[in-house]
Amino acid sequence: MYRRATTSQMVFDFHLPFGGRLRSDNRWVILSQQIPWDQIESEYAVIFEGSEIGCPAKPARVALGALIIKERLATTDRETVEQIRENPYLQYFLGFSGYSDKEPFHHTSMVHFRKRFDKETLAQINELIVHKALQQQQQKDEPSEEPPKDDSPSSNHGKLLVDATCTPADITYPTDVKLLNEAREKTEEIIDCMHATLIGKRPKPRTYRKKARQDYLALVKQKKPGYKKIRKAIRKQLGYLSRNLKTIDGMASQGLLPHLDKRLYRLVLVSQELYRQQLWMYQNKSHSIQDRIVSLYQPHVRPIVRGKAQSPVEFGAKVSISLVDGFSFVDVLSWDPYNESGDLQGQIESYRARYDFYPESVHADKIYRTRENRRYCKKHGIRLSGPPLGRPRQVAESNKEEVRALKRQQRQDEIDRIAVEGKFGQGKRRFTLNRIMAKLAETSEAVIMVSFIVMNLEKILSGILQLLFDLWIELYRLSRKAIQSACKIIRNPIEMTPPYILSEGYCLK
Repeated sequence: MYRRATTSQMVFDFHLPFGGRLRSDNRWVILSQQIPWDQIESEYAVIFEGSEIGCPAKPARVALGALIIKERLATTDRETVEQIRENPYLQYFLGFSGYSDKEPFHHTSMVHFRKRFDKETLAQINELIVHKALQQQQQKDEPSEEPPKDDSPSSNHGKLLVDATCTPADITYPTDVKLLNEAREKTEEIIDCMHATLIGKRPKPRTYRKKARQDYLALVKQKKPGYKKIRKAIRKQLGYLSRNLKTIDGMASQGLLPHLDKRLYRLVLVSQELYRQQLWMYQNKSHSIQDRIVSLYQPHVRPIVRGKAQSPVEFGAKVSISLVDGFSFVDVLSWDPYNESGDLQGQIESYRARYDFYPESVHADKIYRTRENRRYCKKHGIRLSGPPLGRPRQVAESNKEEVRALKRQQRQDEIDRIAVEGKFGQGKRRFTLNRIMAKLAETSEAVIMVSFIVMNLEKILSGILQLLFDLWIELYRLSRKAIQSACKIIRNPIEMTPPYILSEGYCLK
């Protein structure tokens, strides 16, 4: 059930105890004016169409605003609710009519908020926020001629920066032995739960859990176990897990499977798939398989090979973004590893759909400079950063200046591409992209998308604060000139004009 709320709100309508008033230059007040709440409310209300029962859901401004506050303050769900309860500016940001010292909602509601906003909806909200910011910027700037909107190469404008990264999930570093041991322990818990529901005294099926635990500890206590010892330990754990899964199948045939709760039933399915993958890799002496499971509780997480010196393999979602004028857009969010060079043409088309013209240049990493992407960029008159294919040109007297200009252009392209790397650094150091604490696939995607929305809001806020600072500097400069002029008049009263003469014939001294 959902009741659509009104989003109109004024600063002086917000009630504060003891006759207090909110400052209009507060950061949360400014941010609340940069988000198109009306359009978000329309999209949010569609989720609850046809539902007329149950308690009314929280408004879209409360749901999305709470996610933004949590990401911007980098707090937990419990701490976010406490911050909202204690801070009147945060309550104004959520659209409340007055201050209240009660909890606005329970901290577990944050999970439902993340589930209600999928990645497509949050991407559309991000587009609306950026579009509104660009409209406000165009209104402040002087009117200029609009760029042509034809398909000729001369109509290309702007720079498009693209790159991809991995957002690591909150899991331990997975190894084959560790995963098999954890699956074995969970299957033992499932067997105990199913056996407890049996009527009468029946012997519990054997699991050899003590011996399996000893075999596992015998390996992990060694600092650098060899290949043969690791393979032997994997074979033993596969045997223990296979025995437990057969026991579970036998007990399920007796009708005991419905006694398991949702969590344990899900672990049964994940353990069976994990056993199949680990057995195939053991028999084929391989370390890779399609859709490899690296976590029992987060089976959607996949290993992403990044090739970095610090962490060559990361475990999480792969995100491909495009950066335009400091604003970031998430183009692809996938849990499966893939080659990001295939996203370039779609990112360029998204740029054209957003601005009605192609970019003048695309700044990308070496992996994007495939022959197919080069042909595509050449067809649409787009300059792709990086050196051209083939051998480097020989420097001669006739082409010396041209080669130097080409090298300067390549160096400038690499400098311009630093911005997209900085955006990843901002998201992983300042915000929560370095470790996604959400456990479900849809909630993790919501956390990632909200992080980029908050970074765009930070970009808008910094521009507004810079504008206010420049205005303050200009006012200070004008007032200083006025004070200097007044001081000159005071030092030279003879040169004063009649308007400065005071009453009864006295003048300033």
